[in-house]
Parts: sequence; C-alpha cells; structure tokens
Amino acid sequence: MKILIALLVLFTLINLPGPDARKIMDTVYKQDTSRDTTWDAKMDVYDKKGNARGKKFVFKKTGSLGNSKTLIRFTEPAEVRGVGLLSINQGGTADRQWMYTPAIQRVRRIAAQERRQRFLGTDFTNEDMAERVIDDFNYTVLSEGEMVDGRKTYKIEGRPVSPDKSQYAYVYLWVPVDLPYVVLGEMYDKQGQRQRIYKATSLEKISGIWVARQVEMSSPPDGTKTVLTVDQIRFNTGLKEDMFTQQALEKP
Repeated sequence: MKILIALLVLFTLINLPGPDARKIMDTVYKQDTSRDTTWDAKMDVYDKKGNARGKKFVFKKTGSLGNSKTLIRFTEPAEVRGVGLLSINQGGTADRQWMYTPAIQRVRRIAAQERRQRFLGTDFTNEDMAERVIDDFNYTVLSEGEMVDGRKTYKIEGRPVSPDKSQYAYVYLWVPVDLPYVVLGEMYDKQGQRQRIYKATSLEKISGIWVARQVEMSSPPDGTKTVLTVDQIRFNTGLKEDMFTQQALEKP
C-alpha cells in the first residue's frame, strides 16, 4: 500500500504543470508602473585591452508598456555632446528610431538593417536601445534553481515572434524566483553564436519599482564591454509629449 501511495504521489508531481514562462515575463514587464522615467547615467566603454572611454547621457521615457517613447541625449564628452536617439514603440508595429548628430545638424532615420549596429561605439546595438515588449518573443522555461549572484532563478528562452525583425535568433534570460527582473541575459545570432551577455547588478527598489543601478553588456566575439551606471533616477515628473519628436531631437 505504501508503495502504491508513493507511486501515486510521484505520478502527481511529475504531471504538475511547471512554471509559466509567459506569466513570469509578464510580471517582469509590468512591475514598472511609472508614467515617465528620467535617468542621469554614464557608459564606460572598454576595448579588448581594458582601456575605457566614458560617455555621460540623460535617458527619458514616457508612455506605457508597448506604447512608449524614449529619448537618449549625450552630454559628455565634447565629441558626442548633443547626439540624440529617439525611439518610438507602438504595439503591432516595428520600432521607429531616429538619430540626431550635431556635427551634420541633421535627424536621420535608422534603417532596419542598421538595428544590429553598435550604438555610438558601445556594446549596445540600436536594437538593444529600443524598448522590448512581451509580445516580441515566445518564452519557454528551460530550468529552475540555477543560482545567479546568490539568487535562485528561472532560466527562460525567448525566441522572436518575427525572426526577420531581430538580430537575435534566441535569447536566454535569468529571472530570480523572488524578484521580477532580468538579472542575466545571453543573446545568440542566427548561427547560434553568443553575441552579447547582459548582466544587471546593484538592484534597488525606488518608488515601488525595481531598477538596476549598473548594467554590463559584453561582446564575447570582440572581447569588449560597456558598463552602464545610473546615478539619478526620477519617476513621474510629468515629461511632456512634445519632448519626444523629431523636431525636439534637433534642439539639444
């Protein structure tokens, strides 16, 4: 009888549904409830010899998940001061991006084939700088329990819903069981080669929203990395819609 009960329990456990990847990622995306966000931040760009170049910028975002606008404006050093990137994300359509370069005093639309290019020499590509939404990928939980920086995580695979719109064939994401934030990510190209490694550290909850004070993006094929450090974060300051236009992009 005891053997029968044990077998029934084992059978029940085997057939219990596992964690739902879509629900996990939905929690990650929806935990940011802000109407608008402003960062003052810095990127330190390291070459393969370990030499670093610093770039300071201001990041602004308005709107809701899947219907947002972001503006990145560089303030230092002098050679990139005033350079801006405007990204518009609207559900059901491909992201649109424009870049303003003071040297030529012109706003230029970033073409689809340019989305895989490095953004201003950093390890982030133009695609990486645009906001992703949950519907961009199909998700599967690969494992549960892997430790990342002392936290038990879910390892999740994401594959683009529209493969032709992404430089990545698939991504691996690690999300802590007890915290709705992607703390580690690996991005792979169409040939199955790992192109990027993303790591978020110095996690902090501000106004009820989890943020990473530091993000590292590295490029294994090139031996380079970029470390993004956020100094100041402000939520819900009332950013105006007219700040996120091509006309405003030309006026640093």
